[in-house]
Formats: sequence, C-alpha cells, structure tokens
Amino acid sequence: MATKRMTPGFSDQVMGLVKSLRTDAPDCVASGVVDMSTGMLLSYETVDNHPPEVLDLLAGATLDLFQGRTVVMIEDVFKERRGSSSDNHFFQEILVNSENLTHLFVRMNEQQDVVAVVVCRKSVNVGMLFAQVRRVVKEYAL
Repeated sequence: MATKRMTPGFSDQVMGLVKSLRTDAPDCVASGVVDMSTGMLLSYETVDNHPPEVLDLLAGATLDLFQGRTVVMIEDVFKERRGSSSDNHFFQEILVNSENLTHLFVRMNEQQDVVAVVVCRKSVNVGMLFAQVRRVVKEYAL
C-alpha cells in the first residue's frame, strides 16, 4: 500500500478528490483527506479560515473514530468470533452531527488507511450526501 503513495500522481489525485468532494457534496463547507498511517491531513478545502491547530486535530480525531484503541478491540473480537484474518476494518463510514454541521467520514475502498472527510451544513439531505460522497470516492479509488 505504501508504494501507491510514492507514485507521482498521488498528491494530484488527493487534491482532485478534495476538490470534487467540495463541489459535489450538497451544502458542503469543507472537505479533506486524512492519511491515518501518518496521522496527517493530506489536503483540504474550506469556505472558512480555521486555526491550523484545529486542522491538525482533525486527523487525530479521524484516527480515533476509525482506529481508536476500543474500536480496534471491538474489531478484533468480531474477527476472532467470525474466524476472519482480514486486515480490512469494519467501520467504513461514520456520520457525526454537531450543533450546526454534519460531518461524514468515509474510508477509501482501495486504501483502508485513507479517509475522505466532508463537512456540510446541518440542513443537508443526508441521503444525497451519502450518495454523492460514495460516487466521488468510488471515482477516485486511491
């Protein structure tokens, strides 16, 4: 998986993904891509200015949501019970509603350690949000 990141077009693909998410997701105010293997926010676009420390925390929060200690323990228990030896993770999409915003986190299909993040106004049609983000993520298959 790491070799894919080294290919010359990876950063262009990431920036294209972020731009497509930002323009295609309904009521979108921000989009980004997090690499959970490095804990870095690879790219983002937003309509507002945010302090750099908040953006840095986004990557850590994404890692906690998908691969926090307790989440990994739950996955390990289910894998053991089901006799699975797969490296794939169970949590693929997570929707978080805050007071004013809806946040959708989606693992990339090919690279399980890369997560697309979309932030929309709370008034967003959640079904349309999922449909559009899934379409874009499938198109970019990082």
